[in-house]
Amino acid sequence: MMIRPRRNRKSAVIRDMVQETQLQAANLIFPLFIIEGNNQKTEVKSMPGIYRYSIDNLLREVESCLNLGLKAFDLFPNIEDSLKDKYATISYQKDNLYLRAIEAVKKNFPEACVVTDVAMDPYSSDGHDGIVENGEILNDETLEILGKMALAHAESGADIIAPSDMMDGRIGYIRQVLDQNGFTNVSLMSYTAKYASAFYGPFRDALNSAPKSGDKKSYQMNPANVREALIEAQLDAEEGADFLMVKPGLPYLDVVKMLHDNFDLPIAVYNVSGEYAMLKAAAQNGWLDAERSTMETLLSFRRAGATAILTYHAKEVLANGWLTR
Repeated sequence: MMIRPRRNRKSAVIRDMVQETQLQAANLIFPLFIIEGNNQKTEVKSMPGIYRYSIDNLLREVESCLNLGLKAFDLFPNIEDSLKDKYATISYQKDNLYLRAIEAVKKNFPEACVVTDVAMDPYSSDGHDGIVENGEILNDETLEILGKMALAHAESGADIIAPSDMMDGRIGYIRQVLDQNGFTNVSLMSYTAKYASAFYGPFRDALNSAPKSGDKKSYQMNPANVREALIEAQLDAEEGADFLMVKPGLPYLDVVKMLHDNFDLPIAVYNVSGEYAMLKAAAQNGWLDAERSTMETLLSFRRAGATAILTYHAKEVLANGWLTR
């Protein structure tokens, strides 16, 4: 045989030399959960190794990550039920938990990139991403609240604002609000193709943000659809998005690749809580090798075309030196 592909696999040096896909710390964004209090650190039962932090411990965690070379963080708040209402008004009130956390991270670590989540569900008594009236999620009325929330994040120091609500037109609305208030340099990472997925359970457990009634199928995408993501992506690009995101990750690699192939914007992917929990459970039971399964998963996102990967594995990958082995 004149052509033997195995010749390029015969040693570790050659395999590294011809490796097509690279994964670096710069590709990773670490989601972090925030709670009220002092010196608080509580593990999320369904996500081994992942914790909710009070702001003082959040700062310690961010510093630890920065020392490992991990520089981007996506913050999510666990809000007490007593503070929630129908219109998520606490979400943009000064000195709320989330805004204090953003300000604290940027004040203490200006070199860190802070990504913030814009959606009503963590603050809503209904647990939905929009205003609920007679069982219907109101789209246009919700935009005003999302705009106030995004502006509050920008004023607190957010580098990238990531609307995760899936309301129509929210990227254009938020972009206009930010620009009119002098925040033209704040980026928008749109949850472009966010699917109505079964893989979000542990995340909702971490934030206590599950819908109180109904589901999110009227605004999140149908898992059976792929071409619909092109419509969402075209709209987000035209409205001013700086990144296009696909969520979840593993079941939607085809969507990641399609957006990468059709748009010049950077593509982000969210390796969600359920995906993390599955690998952790399998590794703890000895069914999978933790390092190999984690790295194979993350490389699959890069291979499909994702530039930014939001993943709960981010810190362990760097702390264990998995990127350098």
